[in-house]
Amino acid sequence: MKLKANAKINLLLDITGVKENGYHSLFTIMQSVSLGDEVTVERTQGEEITVSCNVSGVPTDKSNIVYKCAEKFFQYSHIEKDKGIHIHIDKKTPFGAGMGGGSADGAAVLVALNKLFGTAYHEKILCRIGAMVGADIPFCIVGGTALCLDTGAIVAPLEDMEGYTILIVKPQSSVSTKEAYAAVDALTDMKHPKNQQMLQLLSDGRWSSALKLCSNVFEQAIEIPGRVDIKDICNKNGAAAACMTGSGSAVFGIFENAEDAQKAADILKDKFKEIYICAPSKQGVEILSE
Repeated sequence: MKLKANAKINLLLDITGVKENGYHSLFTIMQSVSLGDEVTVERTQGEEITVSCNVSGVPTDKSNIVYKCAEKFFQYSHIEKDKGIHIHIDKKTPFGAGMGGGSADGAAVLVALNKLFGTAYHEKILCRIGAMVGADIPFCIVGGTALCLDTGAIVAPLEDMEGYTILIVKPQSSVSTKEAYAAVDALTDMKHPKNQQMLQLLSDGRWSSALKLCSNVFEQAIEIPGRVDIKDICNKNGAAAACMTGSGSAVFGIFENAEDAQKAADILKDKFKEIYICAPSKQGVEILSE
């Protein structure tokens, strides 16, 4: 089975507190995009889970999220025999970018295994299994536009984003999520986004007003070389919003006009190698072939 694992961007990202277990409570609005990895999942003889990837440097052992998702799926399902599978990842989403590429791959594996092993679990069950592995996985299963709360595992779908073009630029540097959260924790005067106002605007379908409120608290804590330039060029070329996604380092611009997005991309390509033009997606995982 071949699936498309769509990446995500954070239209808004706020940290509202720290839980007793040390995890951070989030208020974040996520959006699936049409840029994504292709994940192939095949049943094999025996009981072994194997992983391969077209990009060197991506782990293919038990540390990969897709392996962990498969393991949790079989544990939850009490499937012990004839559970051999091979997972191949054709990587297209930049990693170290804050776009949830690994989480999207894990989501795709859960969707595939649910089909291949005939478990017919509801989406909510797949989200429950995914949350055991990573906080972004439930959103990547649900996809579209959604408010995500707590560690990110509580997902409330919102009205779909339609008609926009999204430009994504990945600077050369990557960001350690652990270090990014430590930097946020060290802030003494964090300025919080207008969470409720943006949520209300999206609930009313007022996208153009909502996009003006795109914000990410990590931008207050970490410096990404090139981020200011990317946002500036996006804004000067008519972007409805320009913001960093996740804990970085990718920066996105959202445009009402595809030609404006292309103009910004043409200017930025002289300085940045990883530039992607994509669209909003209503799905987190797409089945390409069974």
